[in-house]
Amino acid sequence: MRAWLIEKVGPIEEQSQPLQNREVADPEASSNELIIRVSVCGICHTELDEIEGRTPPPRFPMIPGHQVVGRVEVIGKSVTRYQTGDRVGVGWIFSACGTCDACLAGNENLCSRFRATGRDHFGGYAELMSVPEKYAFPVPEIFKDEEAAPLLCAGAIGYRSLRLTGLTDGQRLGLTGFGASGHLVLMLSRFQFPHSDVCVFARSERERELAMELGAVWVGDTTDRPPELCDAIIDTTPVWKPVVEALRCLAPGGRLVINAIRKETSDQDDLLRLNYSDHLWMEKEIKSVANVARRDIAEFLEIAGKIPLRPKVQIYPFEDANKALVDLKAGRIHGAKVLKILS
Repeated sequence: MRAWLIEKVGPIEEQSQPLQNREVADPEASSNELIIRVSVCGICHTELDEIEGRTPPPRFPMIPGHQVVGRVEVIGKSVTRYQTGDRVGVGWIFSACGTCDACLAGNENLCSRFRATGRDHFGGYAELMSVPEKYAFPVPEIFKDEEAAPLLCAGAIGYRSLRLTGLTDGQRLGLTGFGASGHLVLMLSRFQFPHSDVCVFARSERERELAMELGAVWVGDTTDRPPELCDAIIDTTPVWKPVVEALRCLAPGGRLVINAIRKETSDQDDLLRLNYSDHLWMEKEIKSVANVARRDIAEFLEIAGKIPLRPKVQIYPFEDANKALVDLKAGRIHGAKVLKILS
């Protein structure tokens, strides 16, 4: 099969081809696994984290991609939930041990044996991939493949982030950064918390315009102050400056939820600007989001289908995987990016 491979780590800017296009062996299904014929795969900033070494694969080469939509082509002998031809999605969670306290509590995302799709196991930048059946999810029929792909990570991690804010209807929500996850969280919050105002902090005028179209009551730059302080803010950026600025905009007792697998170090010195009285006092909280659990993907897909929540999507042909990643690194973002695998 055709696949894109990470063969080494290093800065995107220093690599003309961060991924290599190769022919590799087709995957084989174990007894509890599915083989999926991949239709599309969402493009995520976590791929940059893998390529640049912030969360590197444990071995090379590695096929990245963890927002996968396709059709079941082969089923293992123990598979009971799916038949060939079923449409399924796969997110960041590829597997967990299933027996530790975290897994038994439904928090597989915190399992010490958590394995990530496209980092610890071959992912969706390929024509075929394998996955244990319990980590594959039915995709609501209402969505096209390219609409469903961003829901599996950007949407599911956004759903988890929104839940972790502890927000109640009528409280004020802030979003700093407005890419794939941010714009889905805004649409989700308008459904779950119809009386909550949403403020968006974004560098790009294009992103701010999109936020207003989707229902934000106020938009500004990363360093701007909204008319009123926010009860909760979700940070979806890969850097530190928005974290520091967001803390200034939290109301007393407010919570900042950081929705990121890793943070870049380019502006880490911004953390030295933290001032206790301005940024942290008054019982403000900071909470990180670690991975996703099965519950996050399953629940979010069901809610998204009811809304229905349709992502803004930019599609790249399979041959343009490297261009898509370079565009993502450069901040040329409008909604979510999706790699089309099947021609």
